Amino acid sequence: MAYDVIVIGSGPGGYPAAIRASQLGFKTAIIEKESLGGICLNWGCIPTKALIKSAQVYDYMKHSSNYGLSATDVKQDFGAVVKRSRGVADKMSKGVAFLMRKNKIDVIMGYAKITGKGKIEVTAADNSKQTLEAKNIVIATGGRSRELPNLKQDGKKIIGYREALVLPQQPKSMIIVGSGAIGSEFAYFYNSMGTKVTIVEFMPRIVPVEDEEISKELEKQYKKQGIDIMTNASVEKADTAGNGVRATVKKQDGSTVTLEADILLSAVGVVANVENIGLETVGIKTDRGKVVTDKYLQTNVPGFYAIGDCTPNQALAHKASREGIVAAEHIAYTEKKTTHLPEPLDYGNIPGCTYCVPEVSSVGMTEKAAKEAGYNIKVGKFPFMASGKATAAGATEGFVKIIYDAKYGELLGAHMIGFNVTEMIAEVVTARKLETTGHEILTAVHPHPTMSEAVKEATAVAYGEATDI
Repeated sequence: MAYDVIVIGSGPGGYPAAIRASQLGFKTAIIEKESLGGICLNWGCIPTKALIKSAQVYDYMKHSSNYGLSATDVKQDFGAVVKRSRGVADKMSKGVAFLMRKNKIDVIMGYAKITGKGKIEVTAADNSKQTLEAKNIVIATGGRSRELPNLKQDGKKIIGYREALVLPQQPKSMIIVGSGAIGSEFAYFYNSMGTKVTIVEFMPRIVPVEDEEISKELEKQYKKQGIDIMTNASVEKADTAGNGVRATVKKQDGSTVTLEADILLSAVGVVANVENIGLETVGIKTDRGKVVTDKYLQTNVPGFYAIGDCTPNQALAHKASREGIVAAEHIAYTEKKTTHLPEPLDYGNIPGCTYCVPEVSSVGMTEKAAKEAGYNIKVGKFPFMASGKATAAGATEGFVKIIYDAKYGELLGAHMIGFNVTEMIAEVVTARKLETTGHEILTAVHPHPTMSEAVKEATAVAYGEATDI
């Protein structure tokens, strides 16, 4: 079988790459070893959001009296919550299958391995093999849960994110190692459902990639919710011989403490899927376990592109999606189907979102990074406690923090924690893309009452023009 473009992997990077390639007139195929939509749709972004929504509704029901309502005998059905999450994921995966048919993309199920220039061998579930050929190949193989040497996952007592999505029974207690997006989201979900959760974070603060004030606020809110947090701590070993897990945790002062729980969730990030896919056969370069690419996602070997979690920079679905489109459009340019090069990604303007409660979102520089870069900055912070919409919604936790260059008014970064802030960050991403200044944010009329007007209010604080705080 010969194609113009073959995409290996159908995650949020792979399937947009295939669709865009087809739109541009290429005969396209996509290879997937498990389920269309990849990890994001089936075992990541989407099903976790379904679980979190169930937890939010459960929280609302338990606190209905805060809204002048009465809900009695409120209960949760853990199995039904998990079943709903799997149904949401399945629906989205079927949606990708529809998009493949709509765009006339051949879907080939199996494990892909590069066997030569423009050649791929696909091994199906029944071990049958077929060889495909294409002038251009896009590697979109994604990532998987990272395993620490001293925390080998057995899938039962020491688990990764996949098992955490489909546990047959709700654990009474859980240790979560790592407080990035994955760890923080599962911490909120399980704690809200009634599991006793302890977070163990190696770094000095939780969600360590975020602005320091965001980390402090989330830690404060999590402790109010009943989550135990240990920072500057590491799990040295875990004993699974008994009924649950006994984890030996080393603290900053060198002393150790033993934590006991039913389950230990290892949430220490992801590792790229670059092994056993034939990269070395054609000489594709990797560095630190990821495929090396240029700004158009080309590898060092002509005809091979790589996108998403198997490449450097942020391991985020939306970053992968845009990379897939850039790769497809660059192929079109090299094949003379278009006359212009695609615009490369600005990795400094990729938003990050954590869908815990309160939510966390950010883009651009933290306050510390801006100072270290030599900027003279203006910083504004607007608490949702002062927001009419947040007060009406009963969601006054958190704030919006926004950072400007004092000299030119450049919007350097924004950091948010609170209700629905993952929806609000897009305004700042677009503003930064358009090289907006603080003056333009201030004079753009924001609707009232909304949570999103906090962006304007924080800007007013930065420029000493606040009227609502």
